[in-house]
Amino acid sequence: MTGGTEAFPDLGRHCQHSDCHQLDFLPFQCDGCHKVFCVEHRSFKSHQCPKSDHNSRKVLVCEICSTSIETTGRDGEKDQKLLLEKHQKSGNCDPRMKKKPTCPVRRCKEILTFSNTSTCKTCQVKVCLKHRFPADHVCRKQTTPSSSLLVGNGVRWNEKFVAAFASRKGKECGKSERDSKSSSTTPSVRAY
Repeated sequence: MTGGTEAFPDLGRHCQHSDCHQLDFLPFQCDGCHKVFCVEHRSFKSHQCPKSDHNSRKVLVCEICSTSIETTGRDGEKDQKLLLEKHQKSGNCDPRMKKKPTCPVRRCKEILTFSNTSTCKTCQVKVCLKHRFPADHVCRKQTTPSSSLLVGNGVRWNEKFVAAFASRKGKECGKSERDSKSSSTTPSVRAY
């Protein structure tokens, strides 16, 4: 069957699905069987293509070490079994690798994957994204105090803050005894 109209005989093609044969002006050619189909029958599943996985990629997972092995769709089940056997005999198959790495922070059971792993710049430990900051996990390697964190006489700014907070003894932040006395006296500046 040829496509097109009387005016444009080369325009479009007929769907090669056995029940369709619709004239389609934007036909699709199947990558597997190389037949031409309309929009409705263009997917592998809709026209039941016998070569639907010829270009697809599959990943085999070794049951011993959980290593992933990439294959193409052209490999049959026998070839896949041979690939797994080859992997097991190669020496790279280690049963100790089966356990997935988890976050080392106590009580965190997050499995570390490519997308949720962060390496701490301070202690070089791989942790999950929840614990990526040094304050969120116990850093083994503490850095020396930098000059930007020190406030005179070698005292850290947070230590000075904690000392000032403790000296308040429950009083309100902005009010002290001297403020209550000074409010009853005359102001130091006069407004004319």
